[in-house]
Amino acid sequence: MLRDKIDCFAEAKILVIGDVILDQFIWGTVTRISPEAPVPVVDVRKEELLLGGSANVVRNIISLGGHCALCGIIGDDTMGAELLALMRAAGAPTDGLIKGRRPTTIKTRVVAQGQQVVRYDREKTGPPSAQTLHGLLHYINTHLVDFDAIIVSDYAKGVICEPLMRRLHQLLAETRAQSGRAIPLIVDPKPVNADKFSGATVITPNNFEAAQLSGMAISDEQSLLAAARKIKQKLACGSVLITRGEAGMALLEGENELVTIPTAAKEVYDVTGAGDTVAATLALGLAAGCSMTDAAIIANHAAGIVVGKVGTASVNREELLADLDKEEAR
Repeated sequence: MLRDKIDCFAEAKILVIGDVILDQFIWGTVTRISPEAPVPVVDVRKEELLLGGSANVVRNIISLGGHCALCGIIGDDTMGAELLALMRAAGAPTDGLIKGRRPTTIKTRVVAQGQQVVRYDREKTGPPSAQTLHGLLHYINTHLVDFDAIIVSDYAKGVICEPLMRRLHQLLAETRAQSGRAIPLIVDPKPVNADKFSGATVITPNNFEAAQLSGMAISDEQSLLAAARKIKQKLACGSVLITRGEAGMALLEGENELVTIPTAAKEVYDVTGAGDTVAATLALGLAAGCSMTDAAIIANHAAGIVVGKVGTASVNREELLADLDKEEAR
């Protein structure tokens, strides 16, 4: 039973490598339009800081009962300190977070009456400096063998660069050759970095990213299958899991036929962070001994819960178990 696998999440140790983001939410109400310009005036009621980007993957893993560490870049600034505090409050180690020469990436969303009014980003992108890259690689070299699965969470901010991915692939190959242990590599990609993800255990693009990766328009199940096969061949990866929003997911594993998984969402309010939830749950499932199909089914349930929440959300173990119980009772 899938429930038994979720109980095994507590034994899983996942390393997340990727772009660290601090999500800032400004919550308020709108009752009038500004006399200065045709824009809404937001009466601010609450402000909130949340772990975002690859740090949101960590938040999901921990809330689902797993153990996790994060390797990425933050700034030596006030928002970097806020992010470190949030990581510690979540119970996650922070020694893999390297203070670089760039500011901490911040995405600020203004939300009124449950609707996003505007988002503005403060960031500096590009490859890390030689010193920062050295810190990232030192952490990965030292700690990779301690983990049961690796997630690459790519937001195209610069952490996922060619030297880092080349060394990661080398370490995974060395570990397999020396111990016979194949550590799963789960990649949540941005198409601009596609060439760096060759050989991943599974890659998890959304529908739009899958179209970009394959160079094909996806309009029906036939074109979906063709796109998945093209991605799998192009990246020489074991499996392709395409997340499709309200249409659910589609999994192509090995030489098998495409498996479509209907959405588990009851209502979709906000897809922010849903890809993070999928990557987190899929990695936990594989680390717990699930087949790729069962791990994808569990991830689909987790994503169905998180899109029913507003903001950068996560799902916890109790919510996931309750959702699976409802499904089995039908």
